[in-house]
Amino acid sequence: MSTKPIKRHEAIQSISREHYQGLLFGSKIRMGLKKQIEPDRMAKYAVWFYKEHLIPHFEIEEKYLFPVMSPENEMIQRVLKEHRMLADLCKSELELATNSKLELLEKTLEAHIRFEERVLFKEIGSIATSEQLELINKHHKEEKFVDNLSDPFWK
Repeated sequence: MSTKPIKRHEAIQSISREHYQGLLFGSKIRMGLKKQIEPDRMAKYAVWFYKEHLIPHFEIEEKYLFPVMSPENEMIQRVLKEHRMLADLCKSELELATNSKLELLEKTLEAHIRFEERVLFKEIGSIATSEQLELINKHHKEEKFVDNLSDPFWK
């Protein structure tokens, strides 16, 4: 059984491609945990990743993508709650610097991305008007990912 790639409008594709970096981030945290890297090193990277990549990504989703659906929609409520949970986890390197919190961050982010990719974005793509898609496209420009390699603990 082969799986077909999900076809999305260009405006949603560019946001979707950013999810790859989020999944890669999770694999770096998993690798660090497996290698028993000091949690403070991973937490420092995690807070950097959150500030540099997740905050701008969440802002685009919340301002332009999620309004395609009703704010009362269960799926929208779920992803907004997950955004807040991820923000709470990443608010402090000191608080995040435990293996259990880093593992929670990794698992929460992966589940969040999988839900958006497999369920939410599919629904948004099916109901968005061309005007809404154009607005998303106008306000989101995909940028080349630049990683923080000052402490590549995952290698």
